[in-house]
Amino acid sequence: MIHAVTPDGLAGARARLDPVAASWLDDCGFVAAAGEVVLLPGATGGTQAWVGAGPVGDPYCFAALADRLPAGSLWRLAPELVGRQRDDAVLGFCLGAYRFEHFRPAKRAPARLLRPAGIDAGVESIAQAVWLARDLINLPANELGPAELAAAVVALAEADGATATIIEGAALAAAYPTIAAVGAGAGRPPVVAGLDWHCPGAPADAPLIALCGKGVVFDTGGNDIKPAGAMLRMKKDMAGAAILLGVAHVVMRLRLPVRLVLRVGCVENSVSGSAMRPLDVVRTRSGRSVEIGNTDAEGRLVLCDLLDEVCARDPALVIDAATLTGAARVALGPDLPALFCNDEDWSARLLAAGGAVADPLWRMPLWQQYDSWLDSPVADMNNVSSKPFGGAIVAALFLNRFVPAGIAWAHLDVFGWNEATRPGRPEGGEAQALRCVAAALATRFGPA
Repeated sequence: MIHAVTPDGLAGARARLDPVAASWLDDCGFVAAAGEVVLLPGATGGTQAWVGAGPVGDPYCFAALADRLPAGSLWRLAPELVGRQRDDAVLGFCLGAYRFEHFRPAKRAPARLLRPAGIDAGVESIAQAVWLARDLINLPANELGPAELAAAVVALAEADGATATIIEGAALAAAYPTIAAVGAGAGRPPVVAGLDWHCPGAPADAPLIALCGKGVVFDTGGNDIKPAGAMLRMKKDMAGAAILLGVAHVVMRLRLPVRLVLRVGCVENSVSGSAMRPLDVVRTRSGRSVEIGNTDAEGRLVLCDLLDEVCARDPALVIDAATLTGAARVALGPDLPALFCNDEDWSARLLAAGGAVADPLWRMPLWQQYDSWLDSPVADMNNVSSKPFGGAIVAALFLNRFVPAGIAWAHLDVFGWNEATRPGRPEGGEAQALRCVAAALATRFGPA
């Protein structure tokens, strides 16, 4: 049995224990700090687990349970854990129980949790979505190429009752020329994978939500090649796509009354004789030309054609996600994704949702005074600025050029990786902003 207790409630909870368990608790020095776990002997011979409960909405205070409880043991939540705290406990347990076992079994099996009655449907879908995103990000590029990432989109569509679309070859070159340019140097050709879904029973004019994910399965930097050390985590350069696959899964499982479109640019940025070069000029889907100032700024080229496509459908909201710039990490560190948004209402919704579910964002400015830094003497724009400042802002301003005025748009610049293991956040791929975006969409479009 798992019990949760706050520091304020510790004295009362201790008073209800039998003397042996109370003495044991004292000897363990338990103070009910958030995430603190202690095992106590039960009055009838069983074992109790006590965990320090944090603020409502934070699942991570329960995340250590999967590792701290005996390997493979089976537990249930105490009856006093109800409502939002029960949901936090289940989600935290699931986040902590994640293991990446594609190549070898985990060294230690996590403890297991009996599914409590009355659990919110969104909790399970969120846990499944996070595990899906983590698995995709953790796969190495030799296992997850453009075709395999596209197949993951198709599998999700088939599982959740959506229509999948695969575009490749000459059709891709015509419809998404900048994605074709990014993938020109790779031995594995690019693919655009799409998913379209209309909630059963929703009206024909239900709000359209568009998600665009950067799916660069590996990024060498192209001819502007990265140093060897900078490539060590580039299998995660498709994290934006993985995160939005997870968001799409939650939207469909919750049956939010919306229309949903997901587009993923699945591509590899490699070096070869056919790779795009610095100072090449490429045409975008919109017809505008882009001078390539740096081949390592490929993510914005992948996204710009996707944004142009979905914006033509007049969506109520567009969200893109990408591991786009190191500048965002310099500004905010690895744990805090940057939010750029052209709509005050949606910015407030996303920031509030992130705080409510312990999956925060930090808003950065679309500072228009820097937009001219993207001007080119030979094309409609450059893909980078010649100035060494504000790299994340400049990248967002590039994307902003492909979003017409009047369409609400949010751009998420994420890291997609945990540098070290913490409870519920194992080292490796991480679905940053997934729970935040899903919560914001559920709050806006779910039941009143």
